[in-house]
Amino acid sequence: MRHESTTLVFATQNAHKAREIAQILGPKYRILTLCDIGCREEIPETAETLEGNALLKARYVKERYGYDCFAEDTGLEVEALNGAPGVRTARYAGDTKDPEANMALLLTNMAGKENRRARFRTVIACIFGERQAILEGVCYGIIAPAKRGTGGFGYDPIFIPEGYSQTFAELGEEIKNRISHRAQATERFRRWLENT
Repeated sequence: MRHESTTLVFATQNAHKAREIAQILGPKYRILTLCDIGCREEIPETAETLEGNALLKARYVKERYGYDCFAEDTGLEVEALNGAPGVRTARYAGDTKDPEANMALLLTNMAGKENRRARFRTVIACIFGERQAILEGVCYGIIAPAKRGTGGFGYDPIFIPEGYSQTFAELGEEIKNRISHRAQATERFRRWLENT
């Protein structure tokens, strides 16, 4: 891989996501966020799928700022809620993207439901020169009956990954960054980078 390609633009303003991906990719790559490249506007996420939204964000940066870029969109898909919140995960309780309100609404909607199976799905879209790829990671688990733990972000306090008894918020970054949906998608992204 060419040396100058070690700096990557990640189409996000979410510092948590940027740090998580940087930790997973390791020191070989330097991650710049939208703030770092002077992009302060909200990129419209108007697609009906995670794949569509990830591509919209990557194309927006490529077309308006000229950077090779990658973007991701993540959805929490709950079986008992017919796949909701899905593509509306960040805005489940409204456009303010309030994680506490999102979790509260989800727990309310799950009240009395025996089937608590869910999955987190992350889609990464990358546009590097003429090359483009869509990469996916999935983590299966269940929705906890109540919030547990203080780590992580988003829905981490109410998602218990398969094979564990603790929520993402209780497990900590090291374990989460090894098993999560974002970890799997980022690992596929890392392999794509190294073969590009």
